[in-house]
Amino acid sequence: MKHILFVCTGNTCRSPMAEGMLRKLAAGRNIDVEVRSAGVAAVDGMSISRHAESVLRDQMVDGSFASKPLSRELVQWADLVLALTQSHKQYAIRQFPEAADKVHTLKEYVENDEQVIRDVQELDRLYVAMELARSLGSDVEHGDRERLIELRQRMPSYDISDPFGGSLEDYEATAAEIRTALFRLLDKLEGDGNAEKRN
Repeated sequence: MKHILFVCTGNTCRSPMAEGMLRKLAAGRNIDVEVRSAGVAAVDGMSISRHAESVLRDQMVDGSFASKPLSRELVQWADLVLALTQSHKQYAIRQFPEAADKVHTLKEYVENDEQVIRDVQELDRLYVAMELARSLGSDVEHGDRERLIELRQRMPSYDISDPFGGSLEDYEATAAEIRTALFRLLDKLEGDGNAEKRN
């Protein structure tokens, strides 16, 4: 069973929608996953937003959701940490550098363009090297900084739009964006599972 953790800001909109939808979609395809969510700036125990609740209800997703702050225990529990934006991903890597290899944005994790995947991997290596240099009090090399800017400029955006404070339609649009990525995630998990069975 794969443990998947979704991460957003307050854990009241995007990540609980992703958590609930993945749980339901995975069950419908008999893919064995355990799903949780957390927020980089979450207050423990807050209810999800009423629009997020409405979206999940419309999709017949059961369950109760309460916000949880991102913690070392949750990151250690997860096989895969899927952030909803690049800034959430970078926060998780800064806080838990030992888990950097399992932290991705949802959209980049399901990317299948080989060149983009190589760029993402190089960008991640640069971020980790820069964070390590900063933590040791060293200067970041100029060439690394330039390369980081170059990669950022040519890569597609991997952020899921933030509906916070918006209308129900904004939440529905974000949910549709998440659902599209979740279908691709399930395809990938199914492919990985089939490959493991063959080995």
